[in-house]
Amino acid sequence: MQDWATRLAQHLPELEISVAADETAAAVALSSADAGYGWVPPHLLSAASHLRLLQSPYAGPFAGFYYPQLIEHPLTVCNVRGIYSDHIAQHIAMYMLALARDLPSYLAAQREGRWDTAARQSPYLDLSQATVLIVGLGGIGAETARICQVFGCEVLAVESRLEQAVDVPVHAPDELLDLLGRADFVISTLPHTPATEMMWNTHTFAAMRPGARFINIGRGMTTRLADLVAALESGHLAGAALDVFEIEPLPAEHALWRMPNVIITPHVAIADADNITERRFEILLENVRRFVANEPLLNVVDKALWY
Repeated sequence: MQDWATRLAQHLPELEISVAADETAAAVALSSADAGYGWVPPHLLSAASHLRLLQSPYAGPFAGFYYPQLIEHPLTVCNVRGIYSDHIAQHIAMYMLALARDLPSYLAAQREGRWDTAARQSPYLDLSQATVLIVGLGGIGAETARICQVFGCEVLAVESRLEQAVDVPVHAPDELLDLLGRADFVISTLPHTPATEMMWNTHTFAAMRPGARFINIGRGMTTRLADLVAALESGHLAGAALDVFEIEPLPAEHALWRMPNVIITPHVAIADADNITERRFEILLENVRRFVANEPLLNVVDKALWY
């Protein structure tokens, strides 16, 4: 943060910049700050009488980032959506290829030193003949759609607030249940909001096409894991790949760890990506520049919706 403060001052020397090392320093800084970077907890919000911009470090922040007092406060919150899109879409592509070719079964045979040409437990899925439903067509969903089209997939999407032009059919959330039965892959890139919490459950899994694969790389609290396990154990779903979970770390005794048709990565789709930190700083710099110039800000959040 000190390095970022130095760089901000170089670009915008008219700013007075403080780096708060602890809550006491944060309370003092907030008493006069016009803009901030990070999170303001409820007990410090009352000190932020001048705050008009809060730049969030997150695209989809932790539960509790948006609380009633912050939502009601006149300040504007901006996030960093868009900086992860290519990395996470590539992670999704890895999942799709692995599930389409039943890579988990071959990896199991490899670990056992077993040459088994019949190791796979499900038939190959030709991606050029597959239908993909992307639920959440922000930056990540749009880049995923582009990659899926390169594979030759038919791509459908559900989005409530489309912010960019895309070359796929986009449907409203109230059409979701009808669309689920058409897809070989259902990919969730949704943020955790009051509307999306536990939306992937017995009801939505049952609406999916038999033999479909489910991918969740948005937020863990959108998916009820017990219901997903049941859908996989029954054979209704052919597989799943998950990077996020309603409980993190996922407990070692959880059934998902031992399911042969499940791929688990521990919330690492953007871990150690060497350009993310710089992209995050560039968003901060540009929004501070726009704030000072009284220009429209990037990535403004609807605080009531949390994104």
